[in-house]
Amino acid sequence: MRGRPDEATPSQDSELQEELQGMEARVRKMRNTRNSFSDQARTIADKRNTVQGQYKEHREKIDLVMAEMKAIRAEIKILKEKRNAIQQQLREIINQAKGRRDEKGEKKSATAEYAKLRHDVRSLETTFETSSVGQKKEKEMIKQIKEMTLRIKELAPEVTHFEMINVDLSDMDSAIKILRSEADAAHKEMLEAVARADLLSPEVDEAFSHRDFLKAEGDRLHTEFLELRQKSDDMHNKITELMVDVNKVRDKLNMARDERKSWMTDHNALIKAEMKTGAESPEVADGLVSTLLESGGITFGGIGQGDSGSSSKRKAKSGKKKSMRKLDMTASRRR
Repeated sequence: MRGRPDEATPSQDSELQEELQGMEARVRKMRNTRNSFSDQARTIADKRNTVQGQYKEHREKIDLVMAEMKAIRAEIKILKEKRNAIQQQLREIINQAKGRRDEKGEKKSATAEYAKLRHDVRSLETTFETSSVGQKKEKEMIKQIKEMTLRIKELAPEVTHFEMINVDLSDMDSAIKILRSEADAAHKEMLEAVARADLLSPEVDEAFSHRDFLKAEGDRLHTEFLELRQKSDDMHNKITELMVDVNKVRDKLNMARDERKSWMTDHNALIKAEMKTGAESPEVADGLVSTLLESGGITFGGIGQGDSGSSSKRKAKSGKKKSMRKLDMTASRRR
């Protein structure tokens, strides 16, 4: 029977085949593991991106809350400075009412100096308009008024900034009463602002606490994502290394199969060539003719000498049988 190229794998390749199947099974398992790591990494990345989006939105909320808190604190600072300035002005006026002199080297507050200069200017102007003084004294008074007016202009921005109260120093009791009332009002406004800041403070603390939580959660998820990606990459590298060995085994099996296929093909071609008849192949016909010629010759139609003798014997035997039948027939008629 002819051989076929696709016949069963010879026993010598069974070990390679088993090794290849085992390696391919390991590769499939490792690929599944790698894909699992990649899927987990993508899931963690989605969670991380969601948390980071929440963190960004929460930062905008914190900016709004902090802007409100900063505005309140700025208001508290202004009210505190205003209260302190009025209290300083009040202390200096009280000291003046008690007849105390300013200590040497002690710096007056802007509000006290501003109020005193305005009072002195009004007094000089009244004296200048209502009294008769000499020319020299008049020049001195005009010079003092100009100097005081210039100083008042210098102090005006600072006094206006703190919204100082202008009082009439000629009536000390009334001035002290007004300043105390204004200082108490400024202090009350400051306390109200402090209360608003205290009320807002828990919201600020909660906002910062939630911000820290979102940041920590985002960092944790990002770290987990990097770890999973690293595991996936490591598994991919192992698969790549293993595939080198898999390809080597495949190459060995393919070489063995190609060799067997080539041998079977050549063998079948040889068998087919040997089984050809003279009608199918000119070479076989020529060989047969040469063989017959060497054996003693051929007659027309391809019959040899031996074939001719056998034919003559068969004819002679056939004629003898025919004569015997004729004799038998003649004898039967006579009877």
